[in-house]
Amino acid sequence: MLVGASSANAQQSNPTEYEVKAAYLYNFGRFVEWPARVTTASDVFGICVLGEDPFGTSFDATIAGESINGKRVVIKRITKPQDAGSCRILFISSSEESRLKEILATLDNASVLTVSDISQFTRRGGMIRFVTEANRVRFEVNLTNAEHAALTLSSQLLKVAVSVRRSSQAGD
Repeated sequence: MLVGASSANAQQSNPTEYEVKAAYLYNFGRFVEWPARVTTASDVFGICVLGEDPFGTSFDATIAGESINGKRVVIKRITKPQDAGSCRILFISSSEESRLKEILATLDNASVLTVSDISQFTRRGGMIRFVTEANRVRFEVNLTNAEHAALTLSSQLLKVAVSVRRSSQAGD
């Protein structure tokens, strides 16, 4: 159920890596609970990309017309972490790896689900990292980092993760 792609991806026989990741980002939104102060703050569900956009127009096509918990999903491209205030999910592009520590520090008190495919992302303070195993996109979770942001990840999400850790190692 979590792995299922949106209807746009279902029509294609071989989705690209980033089409699969886009579908995951949407589905993560369905399996995470945000604090009430966040859920009532806006009538849209923001999924943002920080840095160079590896998704291109396929992200918009994958998510077009979708909603999560009655809120219309909106894709935003942002250039600095200070602009993530309206984001529920933030994909941090690999182009931002050198600034990762600063980005995560900026988001420290925000209830934003951070996702990336940067190496060691969940050990460096991120919440969900995409990994590729046997040519399949999978993900690992750092539950402690998510809980620190007051996010609750459903057990269904955790069951399909390749690994779930409960610790964080500071530093790069």
